[in-house]
Amino acid sequence: MNLILLSWNYIRSKPLNTLLNVMLLSLGLAIILVIMLISYQLQDRITRNAKGVNLVVGAKGSPLQLILCNVYHIDFPTGNIPLKSAIGLSKNSLIKKSIPLALGDSYKGVRLVGSTPDYLNLYEAKVSDGKIWDKKLEAVLGFQAAQQLQLKIGDEFQSEHGMSAGGMEHDDEQPFKVVGILEPSGTVLDNLILTSIESIWEMHSHEEEDHDHHHESDSMVTELGITFPLEHLEEKEITAMIIQYAGPMGAVQLPRLINKNTNMQAASPAFETARLFTLIGVGVEVVNGFAYLIMLIATLSIFIALYNSLKERKYDLAIMRSMGASRKLLFVHITLEGLIITFFGGLAGILVSHSAVEIIGKFVLSSGSQAGVTGFVFLNDELIVIAISFVVGIIASIIPAINAYKTDISKVLAEG
Repeated sequence: MNLILLSWNYIRSKPLNTLLNVMLLSLGLAIILVIMLISYQLQDRITRNAKGVNLVVGAKGSPLQLILCNVYHIDFPTGNIPLKSAIGLSKNSLIKKSIPLALGDSYKGVRLVGSTPDYLNLYEAKVSDGKIWDKKLEAVLGFQAAQQLQLKIGDEFQSEHGMSAGGMEHDDEQPFKVVGILEPSGTVLDNLILTSIESIWEMHSHEEEDHDHHHESDSMVTELGITFPLEHLEEKEITAMIIQYAGPMGAVQLPRLINKNTNMQAASPAFETARLFTLIGVGVEVVNGFAYLIMLIATLSIFIALYNSLKERKYDLAIMRSMGASRKLLFVHITLEGLIITFFGGLAGILVSHSAVEIIGKFVLSSGSQAGVTGFVFLNDELIVIAISFVVGIIASIIPAINAYKTDISKVLAEG
């Protein structure tokens, strides 16, 4: 006797009940898995993007905004800081490395970030085609940015004011030239256009002189990896500076020193993102609670379906007993029904959750968020959730299975 086939045939005889039970269970599982997949990928992305970034220094304002803008590039700057102040701070003995950033422009919604090659080294970025910029108005594209903009080596583009699509072009300035494209890194660099800070200044300069040729009286200096005339130091600004500590004392002393004694603000990516996830976590817990409630309803629904089915099939079960089926066989038969329903509910939950995450990643989180969320990621923890769903099936079928086990053959046949 093929118990699996027999159980399957009984389930097929009640298509509407089966469909309802599968849908309820899959919905609960899908909600849990969607939250799990998105949370994992966002945390993984956040961890990779903040790798090696101990502190971000920028204009005073919201510390979280400072981090979101200059580490994750999903917000707008709090303002600019004087280059002179940044250079002075970079010479502090508590600082191992300082990487300047200059923001403000974009191209078709992709952010243009001015920095130094140290910014690429921070993420261990490698060039797949071309080279790193070494002149003004040369740009290096992240892998995703190059695909999105359909630009290749040698192409030129005119940057736009602002950090989102629809800004005015710098029509009166020379265009940028693409000289390099990066390999995929799984970091924020994938979605950026990178250039020198001198190029950003060039785009926003309103001076009449040719910035590629300075007067002989200008003394050129290089600080923070940026080359500029010393006479223009007072007027130069950057958006922020990424800092790496020289030692543990930097984490203790430097943020307080900057926030209290300078016109700048220091924010820690580790602290601010932890605070953000704490706030988000409350909402996640509520949604998870709702998902588990749906699973509880699914458990009750499966239980009721099996219990009612058992009452209708008492005579059939008694016939099976009279033909030699043991009590244990009937117990396994009813339990299998619950597990088969659970199996299809779990399979549907996995398909729905991964499809939903892929749609969310492409159409909800894609616009400027650089979230990198995809449905083509499978976690080991998903197996735990599926195992829980099978436990649900067993729990739902245990009482009907026990009743089947206790079936009194003579009584049922006499009533029949």
